[in-house]
Amino acid sequence: MKPEINYRFSELPEGGTTMRVADGVYWLRMPLPFALDHINLWLLEDGEGWTIVDTGIGGEKTRTLWEGVFASTLGGRPVTRILVTHFHPDHIGQAGWLTQRWNAPLWMTQAEWLYGRHQRAEDDGSREAVARAFYTRAGVSEEQMPALLERVGRYRKGVEPIPAAYRRIFGGETIRIGNRDWQIIIGEGHCPEHACLACPEDRLLISGDIILPRISPNVSLWPQEPDGDPLARYLGCLDRFAGLPDDTLVLPSHDTPFTGVHERISNLRQHHQHRLDLILEDCARTPRTGVEVMNAMFTRKLDMMQLGFAIGEALAHLNRLLHEGRLARETGADGVDRYRTL
Repeated sequence: MKPEINYRFSELPEGGTTMRVADGVYWLRMPLPFALDHINLWLLEDGEGWTIVDTGIGGEKTRTLWEGVFASTLGGRPVTRILVTHFHPDHIGQAGWLTQRWNAPLWMTQAEWLYGRHQRAEDDGSREAVARAFYTRAGVSEEQMPALLERVGRYRKGVEPIPAAYRRIFGGETIRIGNRDWQIIIGEGHCPEHACLACPEDRLLISGDIILPRISPNVSLWPQEPDGDPLARYLGCLDRFAGLPDDTLVLPSHDTPFTGVHERISNLRQHHQHRLDLILEDCARTPRTGVEVMNAMFTRKLDMMQLGFAIGEALAHLNRLLHEGRLARETGADGVDRYRTL
């Protein structure tokens, strides 16, 4: 019988409150100022203290909600470890504050820590120049360009200063938290070295942004690595979850916990294959720019934040097909790349 995706909880914890989802595991939802309006964080009982998995976006509102959680949920026990899955602001935003608040260490993979430190560092102006060249090649109009360039410096606004020291975690490592052994599974494509935490014995997976129940994780090409192939890395990393039990409870960073991890992975693979097929069909009619491919992939109206993700997604799929030798890319006299099916 084909496994199904099932949502285990009909109710959601209100913003800044927790809900028990398994023995010693608590679900916390924090608000986000985006169309995707929340993030799920996880509190794990850890002996005489607590481990926090992901931290919420920077800012006073999130800190105030955290203080309420400390007063209501911790039972007088301290936070002894902050584990961050990856460098995106909604995940690492409060890590610096939390490490200082509790004098607790930050645990991350090396690539995510380095990337976060790099993104939050002062910019000498080169990032904007690189981004402008990247989006010009994609066919972005002069009307759209300012909003995309404004994103270049936005990271600092949502992330408190990231600690200058951390405890590195590795793919394949087993971390003891409370009475459980959690295996680190590395996800790629959404970001460089995303840490997921799996406890097969208790059928639990903290999937972060790598496996989400209803939306597909953003897999984008970014200005700093224009020839990268993030979609290949994303699809490849999904194989690392193959050994998990079918009834594993997946704890994602967005939406609600669910079972049916293998069915969901199959759906994600089909989703990306459909987009690749759509692009090949579109570029067979006439050579297309990155923006034109984006418009074929995303027919709904996009706000400026979604626009950046959508262009990145379109370019990631185009690069996958380039690497497979199924598309050709030519740069016109206008400096814009156009893609045609071979």
